[in-house]
Amino acid sequence: QLVESGGGLVQPGESLRLSCATAGFTFSGYAMGWFRQAPGKGRELVARINWSGSSADYADHLKGRFAISRNNAEKTVFLQMSSLSPEDTAVYYCNRGTSSGTASVPGDNWGQGTQVTVSS
Repeated sequence: QLVESGGGLVQPGESLRLSCATAGFTFSGYAMGWFRQAPGKGRELVARINWSGSSADYADHLKGRFAISRNNAEKTVFLQMSSLSPEDTAVYYCNRGTSSGTASVPGDNWGQGTQVTVSS
């Protein structure tokens, strides 16, 4: 089970932190990722992180503004987003990989998504 939270309405330039709480599997054994889907567009990778948090990669156009992290003790993965713009408006989804490395993301397990709207 993957449950996202932290979305909402923010103004351009503001920051937001998303959380994905997990249950039902050995969290520390899996890579995790964040994806997003804007209205009328396909789902795209935002960032992914390996099982330990020692390795992460990002969509090129989001590097420097977004940061993925995880807390294995809390079984939670986070997405810190900064300098948000209206182009970041989307539903953000958490995903569990199929194994411990980042290349295993995406897997078949998805959260329900959390809406992020950036507007003045």
